[in-house]
Amino acid sequence: MADPVGLVAQRIAVAFAKVGGQKAAGIDTAVRQSDRADAQVNGSLALAKAMGATPRDIAVKVLEVAELEDICSATEVAGPGFINLIFANEFLARELVVASGSDKLGVASAPTSRRVVIDYSAPNVAKEMHVGHLRSTVIGDALVRMLVYVGNTVVRENHVGDWGTPFGMLIEHLIDSGEVNAAKELSIGDLDSFYRSARKKFDESEEFQKRARNRVVALQGGDAETLRLWKLLVEESTRYFQTIYKTLGVLLQDSDVMGESVYNPLLPQVVQRLSDLGLLTNSDGADVVFPDGFTNRENQPLPLIIRKTDGGYNYATSDLACVIDRVERLDSSLLLYVVGAPQAQHLQMVSAVAKQAGWLQAPREMVHVAFGNVLGADRKMLKTRSGDTIKLDALLTEAVERAAAAVAQKNPELSADKQSEIARIVGIGAVKYADLSTDRIKDYTFDWDRMLSFDGNTSPYLQYAHARICSIFRRANIERQSVRNVMPLIEHTAERELAMRVLQFDSAFWDTLDKYSPHRLCTYLYDLASSFSSFYEQCSVLKADTDDQRNSRLMLCDLTARVMQAGLGVLGIEAPEQM
Repeated sequence: MADPVGLVAQRIAVAFAKVGGQKAAGIDTAVRQSDRADAQVNGSLALAKAMGATPRDIAVKVLEVAELEDICSATEVAGPGFINLIFANEFLARELVVASGSDKLGVASAPTSRRVVIDYSAPNVAKEMHVGHLRSTVIGDALVRMLVYVGNTVVRENHVGDWGTPFGMLIEHLIDSGEVNAAKELSIGDLDSFYRSARKKFDESEEFQKRARNRVVALQGGDAETLRLWKLLVEESTRYFQTIYKTLGVLLQDSDVMGESVYNPLLPQVVQRLSDLGLLTNSDGADVVFPDGFTNRENQPLPLIIRKTDGGYNYATSDLACVIDRVERLDSSLLLYVVGAPQAQHLQMVSAVAKQAGWLQAPREMVHVAFGNVLGADRKMLKTRSGDTIKLDALLTEAVERAAAAVAQKNPELSADKQSEIARIVGIGAVKYADLSTDRIKDYTFDWDRMLSFDGNTSPYLQYAHARICSIFRRANIERQSVRNVMPLIEHTAERELAMRVLQFDSAFWDTLDKYSPHRLCTYLYDLASSFSSFYEQCSVLKADTDDQRNSRLMLCDLTARVMQAGLGVLGIEAPEQM
């Protein structure tokens, strides 16, 4: 472990146990950052109360047995019993070398590798992806990357909407249009137009309505020709989705698609198994389960509808089938659902029923990674000027175009191809980072000027910091690999601040992953870039006073860039070497 706070926390916890024995159980011995020292411990106050002693006496005894000589250059008992710790520069230097030599740059591996299924993105067939799909897609992608980074096995599942009554009208419209014409319309990504045309026919023509309803029956009955046409719709839509994912730079592939249709064979089993367990109840002609703890406004038990009065299945049925499949076939111990906040109660009820049925027993868990909305300047859902939902491909295209203008202004001497590549990296990164850097549960306002700014907590600012470090090594004309085993000399305050920040990568990473909140890692990376900026302004690198100091600072620059690149990388954002 390269994080000094984490290492000292282990020793402090042992020291409290030695001093307090059983009375130390449950005492908060956490080591926290402080503006009065590198770290501070407050547990002495609580242990003193349990032992009938003074907090200062407890703090002194803890320090006597804590074995911090190789970590701290100074310790202090302050105020009523706070323990202040100052890390030794030599210790920080050693930990930097450890982090530099680590494949994960000091980030600890998961204590136990878990098999995790992540349900995210989930667009609908024959509909275009819009800005509302952005959050689920990029948050899910970041969590996939982070979980894999620390050694978990991750199964990506794109639960696309590829089944249901709308497919009757879509297939009939496909037949009316002709397969070749329909395929052409779908292949150019004009899915919304195709859907609207089908909807218009359905609303205006009773004859078309009848055909559409008959086609739904044929689809559900497994009619071969109907299934062939349905597959055509799904395949063309999937091709379109994949172009968006490629542009966005996320990991989702065709093989990750697990549409609603995949779970159709399991739906009767869900009903039968719930019935066999005695959990199914008939309520007004529908088969429902009343999960414990859920009531409506009248304080009456709230049902989860499993089979509707007409015999059809509900979303809950499909979601329970997903749980069964992910637990029993995939043997997943963690099910993550990166789904909008409005689905909270539904997913809570699905989870409750799965637990009652014994399908989701500890240590298996189902977690809703909820998120808010993307808003316009008017604080309403982001729309075009005409009031339409903004298409995701149009938004990404505009991001790259805007970034291209900024790159051309900042670095006009670059070749056109280089400018184009950097514009893609900066533009797409800006959109993703603006989303990820916001606390996911909150709504955020989409602001082009802010997200593409080279100042503040933005992707361009972080990318520029990384590129700036790369330029140092180009000017020095040395291989970065050559300085990675250098034992750094930490002499200047700015060097020390940057060293401390680099070594916090482990704690920032795990704080982010434990809470499934990418904005925490974004905040860390911004702080890291800010610390580097201060270091660069105050500490000459290539014109250092001595060769040892120069190599030391180059080592610190290299490690900073690697952490920056790794941190942006697990967020799904590229770190260019030149901007």
